[in-house]
Amino acid sequence: MTLTDDEMATLLAPAGLHLIERRSRDEVRLPPLPPYHSPGSAGPEHGRFDSHPDEIPGVDDLDMPDKVNASWFRMATEYGLFNEDREFLLAVTYSESDDVDDIEEHRAWVRVRLLDEWDWVASEVDQLRSWIAGTFTTRFVPEFTVVSLDGRMMMNTTVWGNGTVSTIAIRPE
Repeated sequence: MTLTDDEMATLLAPAGLHLIERRSRDEVRLPPLPPYHSPGSAGPEHGRFDSHPDEIPGVDDLDMPDKVNASWFRMATEYGLFNEDREFLLAVTYSESDDVDDIEEHRAWVRVRLLDEWDWVASEVDQLRSWIAGTFTTRFVPEFTVVSLDGRMMMNTTVWGNGTVSTIAIRPE
């Protein structure tokens, strides 16, 4: 089953995100990375910036929600994610299936506006849930990718193999 835009808007709203429109993957420009490089495998020479060491919590740390939210917002502001209306693109999947092929087929970007009251973690929005965090904890842990509207930068908040959560910004100069 495939979600509608109205259903996606309803799902994202608790995180403080207002859905403006859906974009096809072909419409979205991403910062250039060398072949076979993902944000996680990119280095400083590719324009990669990481959360500060004191912003990286473990998945079960009591301050994980505050650290993840604060680090993400600092980096989004510092590296130019937002336009003047705090809009950006968020990667989502419109599939309600667990089938990997179906999920991949229904991936899209949505243009969203970050509202004044937002929270990536406490909202526990399934579209923002990390599947790999389940190997470490039963707690909700976010994992998601965002891109600036102009395609000059992207950010990925992710769970690492050591059970920590951090954000990467890719902004080639």
